[in-house]
Amino acid sequence: MDGTLLRSDKSLGPPVITAVRRLMASGVEVALISARPPSGMLWLANELGLSHAMAAFNGGTLVGQDGAILAVSRLPLQVATRAWDSLERPAIVRWLFSAGRWYTQSADGHHADRERVTTRQEPCVRSDFSDLLAEADKIVAVSDDPSALDDLESELTQTLGKEATVMRSQSYYLDITALDANKGHGVMALAARANIDLANVAVIGDQCNDLPMFAKAGLSIAMGQAPGAVRAAADCVTLSNDDDGLATAINDVLFPLIEPPRRTRGPA
Repeated sequence: MDGTLLRSDKSLGPPVITAVRRLMASGVEVALISARPPSGMLWLANELGLSHAMAAFNGGTLVGQDGAILAVSRLPLQVATRAWDSLERPAIVRWLFSAGRWYTQSADGHHADRERVTTRQEPCVRSDFSDLLAEADKIVAVSDDPSALDDLESELTQTLGKEATVMRSQSYYLDITALDANKGHGVMALAARANIDLANVAVIGDQCNDLPMFAKAGLSIAMGQAPGAVRAAADCVTLSNDDDGLATAINDVLFPLIEPPRRTRGPA
């Protein structure tokens, strides 16, 4: 969604709306997968007229179009507690998503303001989180210091990598989710629900947390503004999100694959 379906100002471009609806009208299933909680996804699915299940929290929660939770994969309590405690550092703001709700120690700052828009939630501010960690959907380390998050990501990958998924969803967000709460597993679950072979699945994304689904799908497309490692891992690259690159990918890459070429009549 963010950086792919939506522009940088979080708006949905008319070319993207037209392309997605045209794709669905051709019989192609369209599904959303995002680091967002369900509350930040349902409104957009309704606006586009999507009917398929979607995957929230990097694939950890499957949600029906009516908002019903279909499946959940959360961090084990001991892992969530270790992760939460390890983020208590001066350069890091900690967020916790527990049972779909957003909790934080402080609701101030531009990242919190942005998250209000993306999640369609007001954060619950509190100082004690111990009773919430048993239902941890996602723990987020927030920082405008990329080097601090780089170091933290490397450290947590070493200490938690066999028990959790540790991956950037934005340059300023480091997400910690259950081991199978990643977009690779999420795409597999969505494809299985639609009875579609992964070879016939196309995915498009812009961040490192999209790499697991790039590795599973038959076709992977990176957004033009994606980091170099993400673009290098994709089968092809489209324009940026602010240039409505998703619409370009649908029109120029996907439709030629699903629509037979028109035959031109030669001279009589």
